[in-house]
Amino acid sequence: MAPGHKHLLNTPQTLVVDSLKGLVTLNPSIKLDEGQRVIYTPPSKPRVALLSGGGSGHEPAHAGFVGAGLLDAAVCGNIFASPNVAQVRRGLELVTREKGALIVVMNYTGDALHFGLAAEQHRSTGKPGDVRVLLVGDDVAVSREQGTIVGRRGLAGTILVYKIASALSDAGADLDAVESVGKYVCSRLGTLGVGLEHCHVPGTRAGESHLEANQLELGMGIHNEPGTSKLELTTVADLVDTILTKITDTADKERAYVPFKNDGSDEVVLLVNDLGAVSELELGGITNEAVKWLQSKKITVRRVFAGTYMTSLNMPGFSLTLLLLPSKSDSSAPYSSAQILEYLDAPASAPGWKWTSASEPGVVGAKVEEAAVPKKGQEVALKTTDSKEFLAAIVRACKALIAAEPELTEQDQIAGDGDAGLTLEAGAKAIIKAIDGGKLKGENVIEDIGVIAEIVEDDMGGTSGALYSIFFAGLGKALRDAATSGATSTTPEVWSKASASALTTLYKYTRARPPSRTLVDPLEAFIESLPSKGLNGAAEDAHAAAEKTKELVAKAGRGAYVNQEDLKKREVPDPGAWGIWRIVDGLRGFEA
Repeated sequence: MAPGHKHLLNTPQTLVVDSLKGLVTLNPSIKLDEGQRVIYTPPSKPRVALLSGGGSGHEPAHAGFVGAGLLDAAVCGNIFASPNVAQVRRGLELVTREKGALIVVMNYTGDALHFGLAAEQHRSTGKPGDVRVLLVGDDVAVSREQGTIVGRRGLAGTILVYKIASALSDAGADLDAVESVGKYVCSRLGTLGVGLEHCHVPGTRAGESHLEANQLELGMGIHNEPGTSKLELTTVADLVDTILTKITDTADKERAYVPFKNDGSDEVVLLVNDLGAVSELELGGITNEAVKWLQSKKITVRRVFAGTYMTSLNMPGFSLTLLLLPSKSDSSAPYSSAQILEYLDAPASAPGWKWTSASEPGVVGAKVEEAAVPKKGQEVALKTTDSKEFLAAIVRACKALIAAEPELTEQDQIAGDGDAGLTLEAGAKAIIKAIDGGKLKGENVIEDIGVIAEIVEDDMGGTSGALYSIFFAGLGKALRDAATSGATSTTPEVWSKASASALTTLYKYTRARPPSRTLVDPLEAFIESLPSKGLNGAAEDAHAAAEKTKELVAKAGRGAYVNQEDLKKREVPDPGAWGIWRIVDGLRGFEA
């Protein structure tokens, strides 16, 4: 049996909220919106708000870093599960003001989609303050070939991004500057972790150990994802050598993400992170060996941070992060080493932030408190050229999906996890119900598209719901912009431009691009053809693109994990792509 399967708690179901209440008890300057599980500090001065969040189980990240000098809010999901969009929206409402907000989250699909959708919804409402999303990917265990679509995973280096971006925000910088420094730091981060065993999630059955007594795993993720290799348990010195060599090695083109020169001029910040069950005694030894190794390679260590920053519950393991500082000889660098260090050294009082010396190492020998929510911007309207036909087209599209449920389910049982048909059917039925109940009136398409975005978010769920919601949120914003620019009704040109803009919004949060055997294949084909071929011709192009997915190798989505040769032999289209075809077929005149 794997170790660490016993826990101290009331119930697994209340553990996250119980923990957040304890955090607020510890630090009365932070507040808790218990219903949406948002830890925040009420705004006291104009600044770019910093938000983060994700699944719980990584404590002190992310809630423990809410406080002066760091995050303004953290949105907490269940253990290892992304928070939902409503939670993220609440976090934005509580802390976003005129200077806007930067959401900094680790690069995982659920977080990217849900935080991204919340950002788009906030922007589409016309509320004060722009909102942007920065995804942090610092894991060097993920090769470029593996991460072609999804990119690198986010790990403990994310904490350094929080700290630096927040310090610049405190200095009065605008959103562009805060986002820019965050992106720059992300481009110079490398992290690699090692674990002696997987962690155990409270409330789940205790599993068997997958490692021998003398083994450890290199490159493990923080959600029990398998590592890249199993190694024999060895000394800390050997482990540190293995990890730091991989982070600094520029000869390995698959993992050389950080531009080290390795010529004696490199300067770094070192972060030594406990993954949950490493003792302070052991962590001190790891820190000592890491600094020794870097100094032996003539890499100057300008700052050292060591402690528990981002855990994987009770995982016995640690990670090392290097932030490569700007080179003194690089005149094109947007920041100097002194500036980055100044931001890191700036005061911070969040409970999770550890004491630091702010100098180079020596040579080694309760109650919810509501915040005022900004008022909505002035409402704008955009009429349809024919409100009855507009609603009729939506109903036809929904009925087409409902009729297609059996075939979509059958396709997804082969090419995915079997729920595509039921997911799309649920969204379609909810939209028809909204039309019957008068929630969609066909009088103002901006409002109607917003209602549809909310429905698919609430009633579809999962990745599909997030993707559709992001698209409709982008469509609503584009229509709002068209109305603001003087459009009074939805002409074919307005629909074409708005759809293209919505696709661009969607592409901010998914790396899937045609041909990828996903729903973007027919969606892009339809949108690109719409201006020149009209609805009918564009629908035919969408159909062709959906059919083509039978022959494609999946590059993204659940199909990427299925035997590709088997999919080709069975000539199964991607169910998500087929669902898009059924929708556009309905729009142009499908009759059940």
